Amino acid sequence: MATRNGSFVTEFILMGLTEQPDLQLPLFFLFLGMYKIALLGNLGLITLIGLISHLHTPKYFFLFNLSFINLCYSSVFTPKMLINFISKKNIISYKGCVSQLFISEGYVLTSMAYDHYVAICNPLLYNIAMSPKMHFNLIFCSYLLAFSGAMAHSACMLRLTFCDANTINHYFCQLPPLPQLSCTSTYVNELVVFLVVGINIILPSLTIFVSYGFILSSILHINSTEGRSKAFSTCSSPVITVSLFLGSSAFLYLKPSSAGSMGEGKISSVFYTNVVPMMKSLVYSFRNKDVKLSLRKTLSRKKF
Repeated sequence: MATRNGSFVTEFILMGLTEQPDLQLPLFFLFLGMYKIALLGNLGLITLIGLISHLHTPKYFFLFNLSFINLCYSSVFTPKMLINFISKKNIISYKGCVSQLFISEGYVLTSMAYDHYVAICNPLLYNIAMSPKMHFNLIFCSYLLAFSGAMAHSACMLRLTFCDANTINHYFCQLPPLPQLSCTSTYVNELVVFLVVGINIILPSLTIFVSYGFILSSILHINSTEGRSKAFSTCSSPVITVSLFLGSSAFLYLKPSSAGSMGEGKISSVFYTNVVPMMKSLVYSFRNKDVKLSLRKTLSRKKF
């Protein structure tokens, strides 16, 4: 990235979440606690699903992959954020900046929603429609689509020329503020961001909410009050976490780069990089009866 005076931009300076010194240490401990919960919840869930044979089912196959993505997701952003709270010089390399550009779990959530739809709305056809091969294909396509979107963003960033400015008004290399540092036209980048992120949010959102719409309709036709309550409790947590993730992502990306304040963008970023991974680890591990029962049995055998 050559500048006008012949030098090269090899690193960027992150301004962080806040510039107020009094808030640095309290925020460090707050986000450290959130990261620990997300880390322990997702890592524990991955380990438990891998070890317990009766959890080797389609539901937990998707949950295993979702936990893996959440673990990678929070580990990409949060450690650097924590270092910035206690470091005087918040620097990230150009390669490290590009690696933070985009990670998507929307398609894994979509696969989970489709699996729930088939299981509840067409239970007699579930074993035929959702074979192990189908599960593998859904996860493979989810990773492929997410990887393709990341490559599109990275390719667009590599075509930009960064001049003298290398200070990013954020706590990580986020798409809206990063292209603003370029001294070349960012029209193509903004168009790609709008199209790719729009597709990665709108298509999964429509599929997810249509799936859960059919699920809700099927639940309302259940005669048993106990069965209806159980179905509602199964679907309520995924819908809440999906709404938080997709809502914060849409608010952040699907608007012009000049719209809104940078503070609003940081709040949205905190939601989907810190709050949502923590909430998912709580919802899918500590509130899951099968997981808690398997954990108790495992700990009892270890103690014995």
